Amino acid sequence: GASLATLTLHGDPMKFPEPLIPGQLLRRYQRFLADVRLADGRTVTAHCPNTGSMKGCQPEGARVWLSQSDNPRRKLAYTWELVEVRRGVLACVNTARPNAQAREAVRSGRVPELAGYRECRSEVRYGDERSRIDLLLSGHDQHPDAWVEVKNVTLEETPGRGYFPDAVTRRGQKHLRELMAQVNKGGRAVLFFVVNHTGIEAVRPADHIDSRYGELLREAVAGGVEVLAYRAGLAAPDGEPSGQLSLTLPVPVVLED
Repeated sequence: GASLATLTLHGDPMKFPEPLIPGQLLRRYQRFLADVRLADGRTVTAHCPNTGSMKGCQPEGARVWLSQSDNPRRKLAYTWELVEVRRGVLACVNTARPNAQAREAVRSGRVPELAGYRECRSEVRYGDERSRIDLLLSGHDQHPDAWVEVKNVTLEETPGRGYFPDAVTRRGQKHLRELMAQVNKGGRAVLFFVVNHTGIEAVRPADHIDSRYGELLREAVAGGVEVLAYRAGLAAPDGEPSGQLSLTLPVPVVLED
C-alpha cells in the first residue's frame, strides 16, 4: 500500500481560514465566549473553542485574531484562533486543531519517530477505562501499532518554559494509565505534545498544577511510553500571524530539571 506520506489531505487544514480578522480581547467568560473589539470599532462575541483554563492566554486588551464562518446555522460567526501573549509571541487557543496538526505532521513525514506507518485512524475506542485514542497508526513493517495521545500546550510560565497541564486533568491522568496498559500489551504508546505557542522552547510537566499528572507521566516514560513535542509555526519573523498551523520544530520534553 501507499505510505502515509503520499496521502493527500482535502484542502489545507494546516492553514487558518483566510484572512484572520484582528481585534482586541475585551474579556473571556462562561468559558466558551469572548468579547472582541474589531478594528472598525465594533464589538463582537466570538466562540472560544477551549475547555481549559487558558492560563496565560487571555490577557485583557491583548491582540487576538478570529476566523469567520459563513455557515448561516452557526449562532456565532466568529471563532477565536490566536492571541498575542506577549510582544511578538503567539498562541493558538483553538483546541479543535491539535489532532489535525499532529495527524498532518505524521502523514507528511515531519515526525521521523513515527515514520513508516501505512494507516492512520482517529478516535478509535480502546482501553479498560473506555477511552478513545486520538491517532492509531498501523501497518509498519518493523514496529507494532502506535497509540498516539495528542495534548495541546499553551502554558508558558517563564519565557521559553512550557508546561502541561494548565489545570488539574483527571482525563489526562486516565490517558496516561491507558497508554501504559498498551505498552504492557506489547503495543507502542506515544504522548504527543502539540506546542501551539511560539515562545515555548521546552515542555515540562506542571507539577505545581497537577502533581499526580507529573508522577504518572514519569512512571509512564519509565514504563516505555514515548513522549514527543513539536511546535507550530504560527508567527512570521515579525511576530504577525503566518497563517501556518504546521508543526515545524521538535522541542525537548524535560522531566527532571
